[in-house]
Parts: sequence; C-alpha cells; structure tokens
Amino acid sequence: MQDIRIDSGGRQRRLPARLAGYRRSAPGRRPTVRRPGPRAPAPGREPPRGTGIRATVSTRPPGGQDGTVQQPTPLRRVPVQRRSAQRLARILDACAEVLEESGYEGLSTRAVAGRAEVPIGSVYRFFPNKRAMAEALAGRNLDTYADRITQRLAAPGGPVAWRRAMDVVVDEYLAMKRTVPGFALVEFTVPAPRTSRQANHAVADRLLGLLAGRLGVDAADERLRTAFLVGVEAADALLQLAFRADPGGDPAIVTETKELLRSYLGRYLGGEEAPRWAGARPPEGPPGAEPHSSA
Repeated sequence: MQDIRIDSGGRQRRLPARLAGYRRSAPGRRPTVRRPGPRAPAPGREPPRGTGIRATVSTRPPGGQDGTVQQPTPLRRVPVQRRSAQRLARILDACAEVLEESGYEGLSTRAVAGRAEVPIGSVYRFFPNKRAMAEALAGRNLDTYADRITQRLAAPGGPVAWRRAMDVVVDEYLAMKRTVPGFALVEFTVPAPRTSRQANHAVADRLLGLLAGRLGVDAADERLRTAFLVGVEAADALLQLAFRADPGGDPAIVTETKELLRSYLGRYLGGEEAPRWAGARPPEGPPGAEPHSSA
C-alpha cells in the first residue's frame, strides 16, 4: 500500500520513504509519528533497557534448603553474563563502602560509580537512583546472612538442636554487624521509619524456611510464621539496644536476647532436641509450662 497525500493544489503526491508513517499535522507544526510504547518482556526474558519494568527473581518457596522466596528486585536489568554480574557486584561493594564512610545522606550514584571505577552509565543501567541501589544491597545482605547460617548448620559438628541453631542465627547477625561494610546502616532494608519497615517479615520467613526442614515443621504454618516474626522483631529491638550501649554489642544484652528467644520459641518448638509442637497448637500458659495431658 503506497503512502500518498493530497497537496494544497489537490494533486496526489507520494511521500518520500523517510516520511512514511507520519500523520498529517496542523499547519505550522512539525509532523508527528506514532511509535509503539514499551512492551513488557516475554516470560523468562530480560526487560529492555530504559523501560523501567521491575524484574523478578524466581526462587524456591519457603521451606526450601535456603528458605528463599520470590521477591521483586530493584534492578532495571538482571545480569545474565558473568562480566555483567561481576560489575554489579563491584557497584554494590562500592555502595557499601560509601555508606560506611558517608552514611545514607552521603550516598550518591556518582560517588558509587567513582568508587567502583565504572562509568556512571553502568550504575544507571542497573539502578534508577540511590534508594534502589541500597535496596539491592539490603537484599544481598539477607542472602549473605542466610548463606552464613546455612554453612554453620551444615558444617561437621554443627548444631542440631533448635536452641543452639537460634544461637547461630544471633551470632551470625552480630558478626555481620561488626565486620560487613555498610551493614550498620543498611541491614536488610533501607533507612525508613520503624512504622513503615517490612524487612523483618522477610527475615522471619527466610529464617523459618532455613530451619523448617531441620526441625520437621511446616514453614507455611501461620502460627509459626507469626511466632518467628515476633521473635525477629524482639531480637532486632534488643540487639539495637546492645549496640547503642556498646559499639561492639553489649555482651549482657546479647545473652539476655538469646534467653528471650529460647523461652518464647520454646512454646512452639519445645524441647532441646526436637520440636514438640510441630503442626499442633502450643500449650496455653506461661513459657516453659508443661502441656495438659490429653488422656
């Protein structure tokens, strides 16, 4: 089909190829062209650059070996090649270092690009702004935390009883707090008012997923999910207090935090070697009380 227009004299004119597809505009205005907007990528493919489409990372449901869940990622592009993944890791390493030195207010995409020795366009290729960068760092921190716990539990002679496993959970958090750059400011979420923070929900589900198989409990049990969330929130508040009292974490408060977790979760996970209330309603009454006999 030929692209023909009628000129002012009523004669037909064939448009040059470079103008094909343009629609007629009002006199005195430049012609405009219809261009399709960005389309969502097909399943399993990367989103195109610059579309602003948030990718998702498909992982195992709660209860898998590492307790991962499907979470949205703040990345504009998910790296698929090793070189791209290494560049992303350098950017996040630099983000952590800038956070450690300058705080969240001093964090910027330009500062991170300079520290990582990459063009600033490489930063924007993955992140639209510094908040997205910090969110990605927080997600990596949670992955690292889960990996450290998994390695400790799987090591020869590692803890089997749930009470000692919970000690590992606390100890690995303390180790990251003391040694990982930027972790003190961006643990598992970006700085935000406590009323709007949701990170502990993800942490609690991740921990329950890590421990469920070893304890023989159902990671989808709503009562257990609530119990782990309460435990994580309580431990978070107490450990923040420990680091306010002592830059290295007050040992006495850390010890009391572990005791609190053992006493509270004991209602749900029971004795030292195996959970007593897996899949059943925990006993009513004070923590540590013996259940009523059903006989």
